[in-house]
Amino acid sequence: MTSGLFTNSRVPTTAVLFVCMLVAVALPIVVVGECTCDSEEEDNNKSEALKYKLGAFFSILVAGAVGVYLPIVGKSVPALSPEKNAFFVVKAFAAGVILATGCVHILPDAFDKLTSPCLEGKVWEFPWSGFVLMVVAIFTLMLDKLATSYYSQSQLAKSSAGPVNGDEEKTGEHATHDVPVHTHATHDVPVHTHTTHGHSHGSAMLSSGYGGPVSKELIRYRVIAQVLELGIVVHSVIIGLALGASESPSTIKPLVAALSFHQFFEGVGLGGCITQAKLKCRAITIMALFFSLTTPVGIAIGIGITNGYKENSSVALIVEGMLNAAASGILIYMSLVDLLAADFEHPRMQTNMKLQMVAYASLLFGVG
Repeated sequence: MTSGLFTNSRVPTTAVLFVCMLVAVALPIVVVGECTCDSEEEDNNKSEALKYKLGAFFSILVAGAVGVYLPIVGKSVPALSPEKNAFFVVKAFAAGVILATGCVHILPDAFDKLTSPCLEGKVWEFPWSGFVLMVVAIFTLMLDKLATSYYSQSQLAKSSAGPVNGDEEKTGEHATHDVPVHTHATHDVPVHTHTTHGHSHGSAMLSSGYGGPVSKELIRYRVIAQVLELGIVVHSVIIGLALGASESPSTIKPLVAALSFHQFFEGVGLGGCITQAKLKCRAITIMALFFSLTTPVGIAIGIGITNGYKENSSVALIVEGMLNAAASGILIYMSLVDLLAADFEHPRMQTNMKLQMVAYASLLFGVG
């Protein structure tokens, strides 16, 4: 992912996934306790909690890896092709899960953190969570559009410097052969027609010069994949850190299954975007691994700082609250604008009312 922030959607099918949908959205991802500055964990048991943490580490790692690689590997299977109807349906569900993660799970937690009685001073009476969400959503919009514009101009510059020059050379060659043709006026038109075609062909689509043609749609997919991963990674680190630092088995137990399902479907959504971006194998591997390892690494860090970590300290509350609000802004924007809006405006979706209805139902299951 760090190899190119703006470089770089689709998933398998099966009815079994819909069963997972209901379970995924039914399980709580955030445990809310009483509003107090004291520790909220009364059943602390370090040894037992560590077992659940290790189980969560491997469970979330596998779920994330399977989810993100499923659409990447599935693109070579006809039934799992990104152009199939099933892909749009499952992707709508995955986008719904991402939207619910931002609105229902992360944002309320951000409000809880930044309005905690443990934070003293009138400055914390301001609705920072909503403000940060708004600012980050606008920033994400700017990042999205500026990145797309930058790469479009970059590819256009390469196109004009590469293929067009090549056409000019060909035009010059044709000109030397076409000199005798001037004796027949009727043959002059085809000569000029070919020359014009040579120049228009160079601007028909954005080209990378030596790397082949790159369409504007492909550039959009690459930007979407990178920005979406950024949002997922931000909240995944916080969730992993909180889980790893917890010493309450009763708190960790429900989170293992919930986070595994959420990680799987977030991986499906991200994997679909990576598939559409048509990146090189190296970039795909880096992005997939980065996503798969983020939450487990957060858990590992949380385990390491268990003794010194205080969830109700001012620093922890502010950092977690701000990052959660920022992550929710990114995820809400990406799910609504770049995933759902883009897919529902797709020609395949617009010309198939039945597919639209099924996709809407899938979306509602995802956010439910």
